[in-house]
Amino acid sequence: MHQICGLQCTTQASVPFGCRFSRSKWKRTKVIQGPKAESSETKKAKLLARKKERISLSSYSDQFGVSYPIADFLNHRMGIESMLNTRALQRFEQLTPSTYRCYLQKIQLLNFEVAPILDLSVTPTSDACIVEMLSCKFEGSKILEEQNKHFSAFMRNHIRWNENCPEPFLDVDVEVTILLQVYTMPFVMLPISAVETPGNLIMQALVDRLVPLLFQQLIQDYQTWAEAQSRLPQKASSLSQYKNGG
Repeated sequence: MHQICGLQCTTQASVPFGCRFSRSKWKRTKVIQGPKAESSETKKAKLLARKKERISLSSYSDQFGVSYPIADFLNHRMGIESMLNTRALQRFEQLTPSTYRCYLQKIQLLNFEVAPILDLSVTPTSDACIVEMLSCKFEGSKILEEQNKHFSAFMRNHIRWNENCPEPFLDVDVEVTILLQVYTMPFVMLPISAVETPGNLIMQALVDRLVPLLFQQLIQDYQTWAEAQSRLPQKASSLSQYKNGG
């Protein structure tokens, strides 16, 4: 029994939080908390870039009249590796018959080393080939790996061709989309256009520069493959025997 300010109480000397005084004892009262402040809506910037182009396409055949269309090349291992641009990769591995994991070269970002990893699907048909990005993430320091939670990326590279016309061509349509969560100062205080406008300009400049280089290399790889196919000794020998009635 204690007396505090002339009031009697039957509790311990330490006063529990959320109680009120009574003449006979402490009575517990319910503490009602006010509503929690709602977090502001997360800002997301959407960056877009697209590049369309038509490229002249050469036709290749050997001395026996056997043609080597680009559809055959893109269904060949060399064609798939050319579409994936494996020359620019640190390494790659096949996950399924149509999907590949591509490890880009490590890059230095401020004081951190980061290695982007892409999962891509390659779907060739008789008159088209589609490459799509299934996922994109960073590996490196824990700080940079945390950024995987704050962005997502999508890429679609759709090429079509027509070799049955006076001037064969290859149509290229590349589209890249990146969603960025804006959560750091001072960008959260700015309108989302302050991130999207310069971001779109930078992305479009990169796509405009890299897409022609990629498909210039693809055409060169196709030519190299077609010329190599025409020189295969076993094919030339079998065709010669066929033409001679053997």
